[in-house]
Amino acid sequence: MNQSDYDVVVVGAGFAGLYQLYRLRALGFRVRLYEAGSELGGIWYWNCYPGARVDTHVPMYEYGLEEIWSEWNWSERFPGWEELRRYFEFVDRKLDLRRDIQFDTRVSGARFDAACNQWQIRIEPGQSVRAKFLVLCVGFGSKIFIPDLKGLGRFEGPCHHTARWPQDGLDFRGKRVAVIGTGASGVQVAQVASREAAQLTVFQCTPCLALPMGQQTLTPALQSEWKKNYRERYANRRNTFGGFDFNLLDGSAMAVSEAERNTKYQALWDEGGFHFWIGTYMEVLTNEAVNRTAYDFWRDKTRQRIHDPAIADLLAPMDPPYPFGTKRPSLEQGFFEIFNQDHVRLVDLNADPIEEITPRGIRTRHQDLDFDVIVLATGFDAVSGGLTDIDIRGTHGQTLKQKWAEGTRTYLGLASAGFPNLLYLYGPHSPSGFCNGPSCAELQGDWVVRCLADLRERGIDRFETTEAAEAIWGQVVNGLADTTLFPRTNSWYMGANVPGKTREMLNYPGGLALYLQQCEAVADRGYEGFVLDGHPVPPVLHDGQPVFEVERLTLAAQAVHTAASCPVAPTRDSAGAAA
Repeated sequence: MNQSDYDVVVVGAGFAGLYQLYRLRALGFRVRLYEAGSELGGIWYWNCYPGARVDTHVPMYEYGLEEIWSEWNWSERFPGWEELRRYFEFVDRKLDLRRDIQFDTRVSGARFDAACNQWQIRIEPGQSVRAKFLVLCVGFGSKIFIPDLKGLGRFEGPCHHTARWPQDGLDFRGKRVAVIGTGASGVQVAQVASREAAQLTVFQCTPCLALPMGQQTLTPALQSEWKKNYRERYANRRNTFGGFDFNLLDGSAMAVSEAERNTKYQALWDEGGFHFWIGTYMEVLTNEAVNRTAYDFWRDKTRQRIHDPAIADLLAPMDPPYPFGTKRPSLEQGFFEIFNQDHVRLVDLNADPIEEITPRGIRTRHQDLDFDVIVLATGFDAVSGGLTDIDIRGTHGQTLKQKWAEGTRTYLGLASAGFPNLLYLYGPHSPSGFCNGPSCAELQGDWVVRCLADLRERGIDRFETTEAAEAIWGQVVNGLADTTLFPRTNSWYMGANVPGKTREMLNYPGGLALYLQQCEAVADRGYEGFVLDGHPVPPVLHDGQPVFEVERLTLAAQAVHTAASCPVAPTRDSAGAAA
């Protein structure tokens, strides 16, 4: 048996990875963290494009560690990437993280050595280390997606994906700028480019149902007052759907009058941020008729901001292009108004698709356009892509990519059968895509820390889940998804934005509170659904049936109790909408 170099190797220096390093090191584990970027921050190292900022309000978008928040103040309710970098520098100084991190180091692969129950981990360039446990914290948006655009490499000017932006920046002033894509990064880049560029052209495939950010300047005095109840606000995150300091509304949207419902919608709208999305009625995400009331409210608010009716029809059509909220809404600050300016154009890719990228610009079916800069705001191979991009080989020589080729299989969104001593955060079938990132990093991360500490205390060398546990968890995730409107939309939630990727619900849609309840039940029962040193944890029985199976499905049903009183109405299937 070879002595391992570390007890735990963590991959990724974002919120989740840094939290693992901090907690595990404090418990005496020998931990090493590898980060492909040159600095801390994860996504906030890579995302430095013009206008990049968070879509979660502070203090929810920060660690709930009192030694951090008690001394740190923000300048804005929704901070930009520059301030996030300063925040991570502060976290590093307070927690002394850097001494156990190796930057500019990409983990290219890992192989499980069953003879000594260790992972042999390859790191570039040409090195390897051994660890008992491997914890992947690569995030759900680490693998970029660039569509197959003919001639892309021939463009003579700067052309960058937003998540691979030059660290020294790129000047838009006086330039002709093309932005391909209208997701979160496309919206943010376009807002800045509209103020700086000589000409801006936005290429849209599907309308972005963006919500007003509700930006606010923050003072230390204001935050000092807020901090009086920070402990309660952070503690309550675990009881909400998305890990925020607000939750979905109780009651039925159809049990109140239209006037009362619109009054509630207006109050949520005025709050800004995601309140109108996951602070609204549960039925908005489960019932087409209720969803339409939310869309109509959004549409009417948005269309009044757009001068040209033809442009309004493209940005905020009279009929929903997909059920509201089934794509993660972007947050905007004047995005729709930019199209009222003469130097800003909108190209509808459904009517005028891109045929090729030329050395001088973009040729569509109906026009040839010259540009100085092309911005690829084309998104990610989300949730699973960052994990399958690493050559991880389990006990049968199979890679994680091969295992998930025809559909993702996980247990609790944390582990996969055939890959012992491997755990991942923000992974498939966890609430990652619906959850505030720092909340998920801490609350899901606490379970991982507890698990590794329990295994060490019990002297367990090998810890793995089973295919049976994966199958049951898959039933839970898919059963929940089928009660919602999410499968009706081609989104990255469904893996539908990447050609050839299996179309499936990639995120646990029951909410963070229910997810944590199920994870903790597994741990409380001695890690039911796992095999410890070759011994399956015996199931707890109730009336002769495994509680493991019965309770999972029962709890899943509870997550959609509101929908039961207002079943999904049959209507036009929007699953064919363009991604």
